Amino acid sequence: MQKHLLLGNEAVARGLWEAGCRFVSSYPGTPSTEITEYAAQYAEIDAEWAPNEKVAFEAAYGAAVAGARAFCGQKHVGLNVAADPLFTASYTGINAGLVAAVADDPGMHSSQNEQDSRHYARASKSMMLEPADSAECLEFTRLAFELSEQFDAPVLIRLSTRVSHSRSLVETGARAQLDLKPYEKNPGKYVMMPAMARARHEIVEQRILAQREWAETCTVNRVEYNDRKLGIITSGINYQYAKEALRAGASYLKLGCVYPLPEQLIRDFCANCETIYVTEDLDDYIEQHCKALGLDVHGKDVFPLCGEFSQSLIRKAILGEENCQLSTVNCQLPTPPRPPVLCTGCPHRGLFYALKKLGVFVSGDIGCYTLGALPPLQMMDTTLCMGASVSGLHGRNRVRPDEASKAVAVLGDSTFIHSGITGLIDIAYNQSNSVVIILDNSITGMTGHQENPTTGVTLKGDPTASVNLEALCRSVGISNVAVVDPYDMAATESAIKAALDSNGPAVVITRRPCALLKTVKAKPALHVNEACVGCKQCMRIGCPAISMSDKKAEINPTQCVGCGMCTQMCKVGAIV
Repeated sequence: MQKHLLLGNEAVARGLWEAGCRFVSSYPGTPSTEITEYAAQYAEIDAEWAPNEKVAFEAAYGAAVAGARAFCGQKHVGLNVAADPLFTASYTGINAGLVAAVADDPGMHSSQNEQDSRHYARASKSMMLEPADSAECLEFTRLAFELSEQFDAPVLIRLSTRVSHSRSLVETGARAQLDLKPYEKNPGKYVMMPAMARARHEIVEQRILAQREWAETCTVNRVEYNDRKLGIITSGINYQYAKEALRAGASYLKLGCVYPLPEQLIRDFCANCETIYVTEDLDDYIEQHCKALGLDVHGKDVFPLCGEFSQSLIRKAILGEENCQLSTVNCQLPTPPRPPVLCTGCPHRGLFYALKKLGVFVSGDIGCYTLGALPPLQMMDTTLCMGASVSGLHGRNRVRPDEASKAVAVLGDSTFIHSGITGLIDIAYNQSNSVVIILDNSITGMTGHQENPTTGVTLKGDPTASVNLEALCRSVGISNVAVVDPYDMAATESAIKAALDSNGPAVVITRRPCALLKTVKAKPALHVNEACVGCKQCMRIGCPAISMSDKKAEINPTQCVGCGMCTQMCKVGAIV
């Protein structure tokens, strides 16, 4: 046994290895991504990126039914995509253990909503564990596989941004040496036709009763009695926050299993404390369970429904006191705002400037390029979910056909593979006069440079087949396909205009590798000479390397990658 300081996600990956997991399939999504990246470092684990979360879950399910312990990871919105197989896998059960981690993002640090994944556990009737630190990430991952096999069902692990991306001490152990479980043909269990599914539903309901009984006495649900005037029912990272804020001034019921929730354990705790508070991010999930038991608890009457909690927030809500020991250093100067921007040399910048010149409606999507919605480019009208840009544009153009020549959809190469292909098929099949722009930067950028099926490299770094985007688009019925370098802003504008002027569906692929890729070598930094007239034309592309000083443009040489887009903006040749 050794102790290590591990990220929560790293500890989950270690737990996968120690549990004897053989197969991991995931789609990258902050804050869950590192689980699969760390898992890939273990030779005994066959780890891969899947095109999307549905495929990842189904692949892991197939491996589990075949007799190998398997795992898939995703962020909270990714579980939406994987929900279809999850709900039915809960009916069929598994063979070897099947565990899925979902990382919620209270505060929306990198997400488009604050979805509470605990509802998926209840809706799909799947057991869910919630660790509070890295040590529990490892422990609960190992336990999840044992529970999965004990109850013959998938088990979910709920993480959050703070648990996934914080470090704490972890005691590591050896890997469990497990043989493949034999597979036995059983259509009544695994083939979910209506007659079989009806029988399996009854088994699921009986399983929940057994899991609830387990939750009453399990070690992951524990009581810590201190001052009994105040009782805190909590789970996950909020257990840490409450302990730091209230210390021995309260007693705690820490719930490590958040579905199914225990009943008698909660009743007994409430009976032994005078005033009870439920501290939980996002929805009143535990609070409503308590109130359904007829218990008098405080929750969302004092805590917010939106945003993530903190030590100070909990102390102030319960005691009405500021937590001085946890407050930041008093400073007279406010922290300057630092809004996110497209990186220096980002190829998407040229595209969005071309779209701004054309004055079109932009149906947007999820990725780095979503930042194109911010000033000074401000060229994104909608962003819903992965792939919705394509389908959304089709719907818009069907009801506003007269505006089809002034509307486009934009999405990245990885997002297109994830969820955009079926939308493009819809456009081709229904002959929608729609222009889709695929921003091919040769990587999955927003989540930290993961490979995808278009890059020709696997998660393990091995060469593999790569999707030819042009051939794929043509194969689904799009004959008008153009490829352009977005660094050439005039050519990009011309290609988009030609596509918009054409009669019928069209695809424009803007192809230029992400400027941050290790394989991309920066050119010498540009600088501004005395010819500058201070017109600020170069500022219109929003490059963070360009600023104004003494009414003249200035380029920071430590940031500039020499992409040359600003030279195309300057009408007096002052950028050289």
